[in-house]
Amino acid sequence: MNDPYRRIAKFYDTLVDPPNVVVRKIGLDMYPPREGMKVLDVGCGTGTSLGLYHNAGCEVSGIDLSPAMLDQARQKLGDRADLRQADATHIPFTDNSFDLVTTFLTLHEMPPATRTAAMAEMTRVVNPHGRLLLIDFRSGPIRFPKGWLYKTLIVSMELAAGREHFNHYREFFSHNGLPGLISAQGLTIATEKILSAGNLHAYLAHKP
Repeated sequence: MNDPYRRIAKFYDTLVDPPNVVVRKIGLDMYPPREGMKVLDVGCGTGTSLGLYHNAGCEVSGIDLSPAMLDQARQKLGDRADLRQADATHIPFTDNSFDLVTTFLTLHEMPPATRTAAMAEMTRVVNPHGRLLLIDFRSGPIRFPKGWLYKTLIVSMELAAGREHFNHYREFFSHNGLPGLISAQGLTIATEKILSAGNLHAYLAHKP
């Protein structure tokens, strides 16, 4: 398997994560963790989000395609998390397994068909009283100047990730981003927030 993160996994938290600290905190506040809550992070990366939920008393699981990123997550979390290398279109858990399913800046990286299948799988594994917390890039007005500075950084990083990655990023917007994916699954939106001066959308959704 060609792992696009193999060269940067060790430095990912230092290079990429600092601007996301506030965003992760807002995500936790949108659906506050509780003791014993079962949480799955799809595209868990180095396990930063899972660490926050574990510290709040949750039972945490994560999937990611990148062996290098999972290695970093295992070093960070040890046996405190159930971490598996898996494709989001075939999540290796049974129906209704989780109280909360999260994904953070992951869906825009996927081709359209994969994105739709991943959303269907996340909907399958969340329980009827649970929630999906979806955070990703937003198409819409952004505030000047802060929003434009963020946008420049985002586009630069997406371009640096390669042509295929950048094409998926652009396709994400052409398919109406998170609102389109949520609508296609027939989910109900409980809460919506616009973050990063207009560059990110956060949705808390559930089964109807």
